[in-house]
Parts: sequence; structure tokens; C-alpha cells
Amino acid sequence: MPDFLALTGDPADGFPGLPGFGKKSAAILIGTYEKLERIPADPLDWKVKPRGAVQLAATLAAHRDEALLYRHLATLIDTVPLDDSLDDLQFRGVPRERFERWCEELGVERLKTVPKRWE
Repeated sequence: MPDFLALTGDPADGFPGLPGFGKKSAAILIGTYEKLERIPADPLDWKVKPRGAVQLAATLAAHRDEALLYRHLATLIDTVPLDDSLDDLQFRGVPRERFERWCEELGVERLKTVPKRWE
């Protein structure tokens, strides 16, 4: 999935993907080659022929480093050591007094009504 997202982008995570790559072309290439590094540079060597293969190959060649960065950004990191337990990290609500004081300091009184769950 990270290789697919590297090509198509992920607006929710803030990276654009590569120009010209849509879901279909990315799915065809990643479905065939599995990893960005395995996609041949020359589209004549591709086992599949997505629409615009020549332009897609040129884009990938010109932006390969960006694609590798986007793949890294799309990769879930689950090896971060934590001192807290999952129970300690559970959201229990917004600390009302501290939040309201912060809103007053910023002069954003209407923001005080946004939280739906108070600690």
C-alpha cells in the first residue's frame, strides 16, 4: 500500500503523489511489480501497458526520489518505544479549565463551545 500511495498521493497525510499517476495506473504497476524499485525505467520493458505508459515512466524517472520519500511518509511506524501504557494514552476529554483559559488568552471565545467531551 505505501508504494501505491507514493504514486497516487494521500491528501489526508499531505503528500501529493506523482503527476499523472491515478489509481488505475498505480494499481496496474504496483500489482505487477509490487515495489517502486522493481518498476523498470524503460516502459518498453514493462509487462503491463497502462494508458500513458511512456509519460508515466518519464515522470517516475524524474521524480523517483520524491516517490521514495512519499512511500516513507505512507509507512506506518509501529516500533516507537513508549513509556506510557495504552490506557495512559487513551483520550479522556479536553481539560476544561485549561482549555477555556487558553481560549481566553487567544481571544477565541467561540472555540470554547467546540469540545464535545470534557475531562
